[in-house]
Amino acid sequence: MSSSPKSARPLYGALKVFFLDAVRVAIGRPRQAAAFIRFLWRLRTSARRRADWQKRGVRVPPIIIYSVTDRCNLTCQGCYAQSIPHLANSELSAEDMRRLFREARELGVSFFVLAGGEPLLRPELAGILAEFPEFIFLVFSNGLLLTDEWLAVLRRRPHSVPLLSLEGDRDMTDGRRGPGTHDKVLDAFRRLKKRGIFFGTSLTLTRTNFDTVTSAGLTRDLIQAGVKFFLYLEYTPTVEGTEGLVLAPDQRSAMRDILKSLRAGFPALFIAVPWDEDDVGGCLAAGRGFIHINAAGAVEPCPFAPFSDVSLRDKPLREALRSNFLAEIRKRPELGRETGGGCVLWKERKLVTALLAEAATVPHPD
Repeated sequence: MSSSPKSARPLYGALKVFFLDAVRVAIGRPRQAAAFIRFLWRLRTSARRRADWQKRGVRVPPIIIYSVTDRCNLTCQGCYAQSIPHLANSELSAEDMRRLFREARELGVSFFVLAGGEPLLRPELAGILAEFPEFIFLVFSNGLLLTDEWLAVLRRRPHSVPLLSLEGDRDMTDGRRGPGTHDKVLDAFRRLKKRGIFFGTSLTLTRTNFDTVTSAGLTRDLIQAGVKFFLYLEYTPTVEGTEGLVLAPDQRSAMRDILKSLRAGFPALFIAVPWDEDDVGGCLAAGRGFIHINAAGAVEPCPFAPFSDVSLRDKPLREALRSNFLAEIRKRPELGRETGGGCVLWKERKLVTALLAEAATVPHPD
């Protein structure tokens, strides 16, 4: 790893520790534990491959967040994906998806976060996931489209881990996601657990749900429901009028101690963004640790920074990763720092758009 960027070395170590913990948490599910062990073996190989590409001038992140669709069956209040303009009928095709995954495998990408919209609205995704067992796929879903067919796919493909979204208790979830959503998600948990599928939940932390979402009581209830992985995401106000949902300073500062307590007290995996990002050098966007690919194939710094100077419709992934725009963001330490709450690229979007305009005047490296 000596030729990797400095910020990549602690991230590689953090990924290794995380998946070692994942093996421990999944030990009661032999197929899942075996999938994580295989991934740990591949992690070193992927890191070496990324280092080789780095020598050739291609900065390859270990993680890609790919929003496979803009479509969704829910209209959640304050949803960042709905707040960003999209082109109609612009999704990458199934073959484009396959090409992306093939190119990512060659470059040494380790795993994908599949987001949306609602990824399960792309039924062809089920077959595509089966073709790429080298990756761990974290599949973000609201859980309402988790059919028996999808459950069968996930049962056979332990490298694909579903993360179902909740907002806290019934009132909190239904208030943001629509009446009846909470009970439907809990029913999805029940069906996942019954089939022995390793799964998690994604919880967006807001000022109003913080105490409930981080409580030992809710954590205990969700673990009893079968949840093995908790992902906490700090709310970023991309929708005007939702600034009141941003965490209070005392809530943000308390999160580290809460995480420590949860990790010590419960047999599950716990990740919190941006707190765990801070531990590996700050914001990991723009290729420091991950990039975002939107549904149309544009390569962006992160989901909260919907700006791009290159598309996978025009260039292969290895060339897209040499984006002048991404490189300019990485040069700016102020765009990787702690912000006191919210996404730094969103907060500094005027600077980010100025860098995008500047990058457009420079020929793309070929």
